[in-house]
Amino acid sequence: MPARLHVCVTCRAGEAAVEGRPAAGARLYAALTAQTPQPGLRIVPVECLSACATGCAVALSAPGAWSYVYGRLTDADAAAILEGAARYAATTDGLVPWRDRPEIFRKQSLARIPPLETAP
Repeated sequence: MPARLHVCVTCRAGEAAVEGRPAAGARLYAALTAQTPQPGLRIVPVECLSACATGCAVALSAPGAWSYVYGRLTDADAAAILEGAARYAATTDGLVPWRDRPEIFRKQSLARIPPLETAP
């Protein structure tokens, strides 16, 4: 199963709703999906990651791996997000060495969540 990059498409990033203008999170999702994702990575839109106070948010997850939530992102960060997501997808445990992460993943991490245990 590929790693998943969950993108909150409802994030407003502090912007007021404007008729006909997509939310900031939807714009981030569009910027990410406009580029070709790396093999082993699936980009998934989600309704809310409950990180509303931090602007646009994404989450990385994979079976048996640590998960991460990142915030304060914009559509201008799409290339760096995909770079970090590709490095995450290349791991078996979700642990990318700190120095190998894009700067936004080093500085804008909101949460690190341990993997679910599998039954013996």
